[in-house]
Amino acid sequence: MTLLHFFILLPLLAAVAIGIIYKFQKNIHLGWFVLPVPFVIVSYLFTLIPNIQSGSNIYKPLNFMPRIGMNFDVYIDGLGLLFAILISGIGTLVVLYSIGYLSQDEKLGNFYIYLLMFMAAMLGVVMIDNVLMMYMFWELTSISSFLLIAFWTTKEKSTYGAQKSMLITMFGGFMMLGGFILLGSITESYSIREMIQSSDLIASSGVGTLAVILVLFGAFTKSAQFPFYIWLPDAMEAPTPVSAYLHSATMVKAGLYLVARFTPVFMWSTTWVNTILIVGLITLLWASFNAVIKDDMKAVLAFSTVSQLGLIMSLLGVGALAVTAGFNEEIFTVAVIAAVFHIINHATFKGSLFMVTGIIDHQTGTRSIKRLGALLTIMPISFTITLITAFSMAGLPPFNGFLSKELFLEAMFEISQSNVSFLSAISVFFPLLAIVGSIFTFVYSMKLLFGVFTGESFDTPKEPSEAPVLMLISPAILASLVVIIGLFPNILSNTIISPAASAILDRQNFVDVSISFWHGITPALLSTILIVLVGAVLYYFRDSWAFVYNYIKEAYTLNNLYDQLLKQSTYYSNKATQSLSTGFLRTYLLYIFGFFVLFNFMTMFRTGLNLDLSDLAPIGIQEVILVFVILISLGIIMMTKSRMVSIIMLGAVGFSMALFFVFFRAPDLALTQLAIETVTTTLFLVCFYHLPKVSKLPETRQFKLTNFVVAVLVGLVSILIGLSAYSHRIFDSISEYHIEHVYDLAAGKNMVNVILVDFRGYDTVFETVVFAIAGIGIYILMRMTSRRKDDGNEEHS
Repeated sequence: MTLLHFFILLPLLAAVAIGIIYKFQKNIHLGWFVLPVPFVIVSYLFTLIPNIQSGSNIYKPLNFMPRIGMNFDVYIDGLGLLFAILISGIGTLVVLYSIGYLSQDEKLGNFYIYLLMFMAAMLGVVMIDNVLMMYMFWELTSISSFLLIAFWTTKEKSTYGAQKSMLITMFGGFMMLGGFILLGSITESYSIREMIQSSDLIASSGVGTLAVILVLFGAFTKSAQFPFYIWLPDAMEAPTPVSAYLHSATMVKAGLYLVARFTPVFMWSTTWVNTILIVGLITLLWASFNAVIKDDMKAVLAFSTVSQLGLIMSLLGVGALAVTAGFNEEIFTVAVIAAVFHIINHATFKGSLFMVTGIIDHQTGTRSIKRLGALLTIMPISFTITLITAFSMAGLPPFNGFLSKELFLEAMFEISQSNVSFLSAISVFFPLLAIVGSIFTFVYSMKLLFGVFTGESFDTPKEPSEAPVLMLISPAILASLVVIIGLFPNILSNTIISPAASAILDRQNFVDVSISFWHGITPALLSTILIVLVGAVLYYFRDSWAFVYNYIKEAYTLNNLYDQLLKQSTYYSNKATQSLSTGFLRTYLLYIFGFFVLFNFMTMFRTGLNLDLSDLAPIGIQEVILVFVILISLGIIMMTKSRMVSIIMLGAVGFSMALFFVFFRAPDLALTQLAIETVTTTLFLVCFYHLPKVSKLPETRQFKLTNFVVAVLVGLVSILIGLSAYSHRIFDSISEYHIEHVYDLAAGKNMVNVILVDFRGYDTVFETVVFAIAGIGIYILMRMTSRRKDDGNEEHS
């Protein structure tokens, strides 16, 4: 294990330590113990920038489950390093912010354990080269985010949002796993790097397009693309540090990372390009349109996040043309550069906005924009931070959001003017969708800023005041980065952006990145001016056109569709369960045996059943007699109405089996069988003798016939399986190995003892452990029962 493996697992190790610390340390805020973990990780990652910048990607293999191809292989290039720095860097600021946001009365141990689990999961997703291992970390992000969203378990909206995010993202994750398995079967490898090298092989396979669709399900559900975006607004019921971390800077960007990472794999697919581009633009437009009408600040930011994710997704769609066969045009690389740049910019301004929203909620007791206002003079620092980050989100200079937004518009105009055959019919609409979505982005950005901090009065549950310094440090740092990156964007050009863009484009030579404010009078600049002018007018007259939202009926929304699907699936699942769960053991055994017979007969029918009986031992007269004894005993058991007779006949079957062991020269098994059969028969006789006489349910002829048919079929299938296994031995019997080495390897004379203690020592140990666990469980139950009796006597007295 290398240092990179250790840093992926470090948050998990820290989570264990935090659980112990929280149990014994209550005086110091637990966040101070968590803070060093992401800080150490991001500090180490910054030291890797020179290596990545020089083109020396890092690959550290580690076998985990090599037989199934699941290895813990770490691969760091420009793209992985970018996301890892965002995860650990934003994580450091979020932990610092949470120290001021969360009080000691909260369940801090649970919160930080979940947060560290999520951090480790995200680091694994972006730093792992093996898709099976990536999937394991991918699903861990869903589990840990579920726990974080539902942190306030007493709030119904929190648990609803957590369930919604879990169902939708895990559905996409399962689809994505199917795509990974298809890719692995085609390329005979689960390494992403080897899949990239086998792109032509994937394209020529018959299931390549199906793999594209399945992988996109995982990306779209995780990154909240249309129509799967509905989980993200409800997830905002989580504590603000969770929203600032998971749903603006990290988790939702996992889908973007997946698309960026697999673009070289699916470079041949027009389905990949078309779907990413069109879905991204639809998401941008629809989410920005819906964000305008929201009153809750976090709801505005939730739809804003969905909108910005759609923007980045559409850029990755355009950028995919730069690596798609037949379209190796340099003009499309600007889209990849813009996507990488906006991923960074969005993390800075959106993370800060979420933190400021948490500050306002914390200091005023509400997030309702209608109840807020006139906070500019009361909370000047918060206002300054919001102004910087909201203007950046709106795409105004001189902030970093303006630069990436202009590159986005430039990419949309480039693709509309390019001769891309499979997009030519609709590409003229791409700049229009981008401009309209950006106009609504401007409107909700201004609403978030001026609706909260300007106006004549406020109506808040608490008297507003500026936040403590501890809560202001993290958003102030992010706002400072917004300004610094905006004024000096090229500090990231060759260090972060170019290596990441080159990884997406799968190029050995880094792309040339030069970002500046002035490019002349371009369509992108004119579009920006149009966006600001139209956006300002729409914001000023927003009450005049808000009636259009009245036409969106709740009954026809995707949220209602989700609720109805969940309701109906729950109803019919309960109906199916109730019809299948009769409460009778016989019914459940019938299900088990029925499927056992069905699937085994289907397997035998499809594969054929060839039995080789030439090597079977001869059957003696004594064995035939024992078989008849067993059959007669079983017949008596089925026909008799006496419990005692049934138990005696069952004992006869067991004793007959012991005689079989004697004939097969296994005296130790015979003695064991005799001892166990004697004890169990005696115990059953005693127990059933004292049981009350309960009338049996009437057994119809159909009931008995069903039992008979199932019993015969199960016996027949078992016999056929046994004979088939004996006829087709893949390996030689291990008994010869035991016979040859019982003396020289184990230095023993009793072969049975040597096998149990030496050759099968682990089996014996685990069997002993099982007995020990069962004994402990019985002891605990006895103690609990005795305590209840004592408590009952005390109450009675």
